[in-house]
Amino acid sequence: MMALFLGTIAFAQTDDANKEKAVDQYGNKVDVKDVFASDRDGILVFESKDKDYKFWFDSRVQVDFANYWGQQEWADKIGDGASIRRARFAVKAQITPSWYGEVDMELANGSFELKDAVVRYTGLKNFQFTVGSMKPDFSLSRNTSSRYLEFMERPMVVSTFAPSRHLGIFGKYANKYVFAGASILFQEIEGEETRGYVEDNNKSYGMNEGVSYVGKVVLRPINEADYGIHIGGALMFDTPKTSDEMGAYAGTRFSCRNATNINRKKYIDTDDIKNTDHNLIYTVELAGHYEGLRIEGAWMGDKTYMKKSTGIDKPYSFSGWYVEGGYLLFGGKQTYDSGGAKFNRQRNGKKWGDIEFVAKYEFIDMNDYKDRGADAIYGGSADLFGAGLNFYFGKNVKIAINYQYVNNDRYANGKGKLYVGLDANGNATKDFTKVVAKDGDAGVNYHMLLGRFQIAF
Repeated sequence: MMALFLGTIAFAQTDDANKEKAVDQYGNKVDVKDVFASDRDGILVFESKDKDYKFWFDSRVQVDFANYWGQQEWADKIGDGASIRRARFAVKAQITPSWYGEVDMELANGSFELKDAVVRYTGLKNFQFTVGSMKPDFSLSRNTSSRYLEFMERPMVVSTFAPSRHLGIFGKYANKYVFAGASILFQEIEGEETRGYVEDNNKSYGMNEGVSYVGKVVLRPINEADYGIHIGGALMFDTPKTSDEMGAYAGTRFSCRNATNINRKKYIDTDDIKNTDHNLIYTVELAGHYEGLRIEGAWMGDKTYMKKSTGIDKPYSFSGWYVEGGYLLFGGKQTYDSGGAKFNRQRNGKKWGDIEFVAKYEFIDMNDYKDRGADAIYGGSADLFGAGLNFYFGKNVKIAINYQYVNNDRYANGKGKLYVGLDANGNATKDFTKVVAKDGDAGVNYHMLLGRFQIAF
């Protein structure tokens, strides 16, 4: 049926007489160009014969499962579960050789979120200029599509610090050996809740929406099809946004889950850091690939500067890092996207697909209490070990199995909501100052086994 459908489109060309008479729904005369349909690795693409126009759909479904065990008896229970992690539908079009548009929507678990919505100019060689909602060029892991991540979730430090989609203005330059990107960001545009924060903060407090400036440079001294090196650095100057639930107290809050989505507990959480003036967020990253091997790592940090009225002159400091790698076991090759400075879809080693072994270590520290006194922040720290297998079937189906062990410290209490140990009387406590640790037993530690079924089409 699909072949018949495509064939019908490909050969149902408009004759010249009807082209001359063609009008749009408003009665305006329009130019008519025949398009031809094709299946490109499972993606339906419509393209004009002269290749000046191209239109396609880009969708994915990710179904996740999770099992958690091994946490201490006094710890809060962690519920196993399943989730539609992503159900994405995107419409993309190269309208002319110089203009591109895209709308990308998230429909997972019955809720709607707007992802990418962009207008892009591509008419200058090696340059690209975009306005709309998208990810700025900051983090290799954040900018790599969720379809091509080695693990099911991004590292904790990436989820915490690396900016996700924002409304903004974006520019970049890319050739084989150099990538440079710059962005001006406004508020986040996601779902109804985020938009509600923007409108309420504007209406009730007259707050500016906030602005951020992001710059990134990547050097690629080696960049070939089967091997390459990526050396990058980025800096973000960030002011508080009205898309955050901060009310009249413009500020900062950093929080994250333990590299898993079904367990909704955010052990790592600084709570609201009120009266923030601005943040400096920075990263240094190193990555490379050689045939079936792919390795990446990054260190990220933040300096939170407070308003003068707080009397806090020394900025708060938070940081973290990760390193992870994967190897295709049946002769496949890793690939790199030079235009986006990120990893791309693997090339399978066998006709049926390939299998990839992956491993990682990551660490995050959201505590800043040394010489702070009453102004100390105890957001918690955690390190995590992980390993997994990715099964690739053809070019569109992936099954992932991840094992992870996470070790949270005594300060990782979800801003006072979660137990972190036992007190002197042997009772579970959420107050880290009362924890009496036996054999170092402070902070929640646990194992997790995660699975994902993914299809892209």
